[in-house]
Amino acid sequence: MLGLSTMFVVLAALCWGLSGGIGGILTGQGWDPVVVSFYRGAIGLLFVLVWLVLRPRGSGLASRRLWFWSAIAGVGVAGNFAFYFVSIAEGSVAVAATLMYCAPVFVYLVSFTLKLERPTLPKWAAIAMVILGIVLLTGIYEVGADDVTLIAAIAGLLSGLSYAVFIFGFKYAAPHGSPQAILVIAFAVLTAILIGLSDAEQTVAVLSTPSWPLFVILGVLGAGLSFVLYIIGLNHTAPAVASIVAMVEPVTASLFGVVVLNESLAALQIFGMALILVTVTALSVYSSVKKESPTTIPLAE
Repeated sequence: MLGLSTMFVVLAALCWGLSGGIGGILTGQGWDPVVVSFYRGAIGLLFVLVWLVLRPRGSGLASRRLWFWSAIAGVGVAGNFAFYFVSIAEGSVAVAATLMYCAPVFVYLVSFTLKLERPTLPKWAAIAMVILGIVLLTGIYEVGADDVTLIAAIAGLLSGLSYAVFIFGFKYAAPHGSPQAILVIAFAVLTAILIGLSDAEQTVAVLSTPSWPLFVILGVLGAGLSFVLYIIGLNHTAPAVASIVAMVEPVTASLFGVVVLNESLAALQIFGMALILVTVTALSVYSSVKKESPTTIPLAE
């Protein structure tokens, strides 16, 4: 059972990695990142609605706290999806996925500020290493460097920050209801936010475009099947193991970008990426060994 559960987590991370690549294809075709994000979330909403209908017990939908924190989670995941695809459109899938993977660092910084976590030397050292990795990955140390635009770098980091908001929202909503109920509310909020920000003409055009199968696949892999697999798998997977296998997502996204989209990375960028992935994974494992980590919610993108 443990092996199957871990496989569910791996498959979820694989789906998120592929969704980044598919998003790269769609934004490369000229589709607005917000429109791409809207369809990803809307299709995901359909999946979690079906899950809630099939498993309605213990939903907690009568709880005001569930609605409040789930709505916060929805704002976070809306920002995560949108900023992620903006970063991809302005830069590359590899850079966007890696910067988004920095989400646990934002979780710790917020936790330090709110005194939910006690700052320790290993945690600060890990955060410093991640910052060094970001500098190397984005090339901001080079005056006039144009491999990664400022918009791409900022959007990638905001994607991670937004996901940190989702993590906190999900964490505080969890005691008041079921995961499927939380996700239904969160994706409903996401859909409402992004439909208001989307280009109306493009949003309608998706329904008749030859690219519509890619939008469907993106929604199924990036927000529907993946979240269901992850939540089910996480029930029987140790947080430390989940943190390690989550690395499948940025690695898959990066390989997709290099192999399918013909993206390239300099040696220092590859080193910076490795520094971020290894450090964030080690930080998550360190935390989960000490206690149940606030970063064991999926790193979706």
